[in-house]
Amino acid sequence: MKIGCFQFKPELNDFESNYKKIINTSEKCDLDLIIFPELSTSGYLFKDKNESFNAGQSYLSSNLFNSLTEISKSKNLIIVYGFPEISNNKVFNSAQIIFPDEKYNRIYRKTHLFYNEINYFDFGDTGFFNIYYPPFDINIGTMICYDWRFPEAARTLALLSSDIIVCPSNLVTPLWPKVIPARAIENKVYFAISNRIGKERVGNEELTFNGKSTIYDCEGNILITSGFNDEKLISANINPNLTRNKSFNQYNNIFNDRRENYYFK
Repeated sequence: MKIGCFQFKPELNDFESNYKKIINTSEKCDLDLIIFPELSTSGYLFKDKNESFNAGQSYLSSNLFNSLTEISKSKNLIIVYGFPEISNNKVFNSAQIIFPDEKYNRIYRKTHLFYNEINYFDFGDTGFFNIYYPPFDINIGTMICYDWRFPEAARTLALLSSDIIVCPSNLVTPLWPKVIPARAIENKVYFAISNRIGKERVGNEELTFNGKSTIYDCEGNILITSGFNDEKLISANINPNLTRNKSFNQYNNIFNDRRENYYFK
């Protein structure tokens, strides 16, 4: 499979501009799977829950999902993107996973909220899940940004049989490039971080997003990466079968060797 991450700067509350960029990039790419950043439809730094709710309403009233569904079918392309999701009068920081066969479509809601996200999003309630897509013989697990801090998140997805973890992100910390290779190694999975670039400022609050979107192989090696502030589509070929044998010698298997009775719950 050929997968890619599109790194760009979503403009805060400039929905049409963001939708257009997501649609045009999806239409033009030559990939089997493309991943866009966290909240790529809306921007990130909302001032309150009313603003995040309005962003979700704008998404609901748009034709973005329908447009991407048609692109997914026509190009045989899996599309993953972050958006503010409204459900039962709640607003979630979510990722939509669209498949050419729409019966596989799912939405993941961010489990771990970062910093002041707690002021404008509800905690995700989907939990972590794996999607097996037979036409590509691939297992896809999804997390969003700050979820990377928790080894339990990646381990859960790996135990559910994920071959690749896709991670739409709005990362600001310099620490994640040190950690994600370990997540790939300890679970023997591919990892694709699709981060955004640029700055956002609301009142006295300013965030600088650090780009460097990266695709890692299942041994933690960088297959391809981007710069700190490049608008860029990066891509790499992956082989899902390489993730499925969790043994690394004739005696040891990273899953079978776990001694769960000695671990804290």
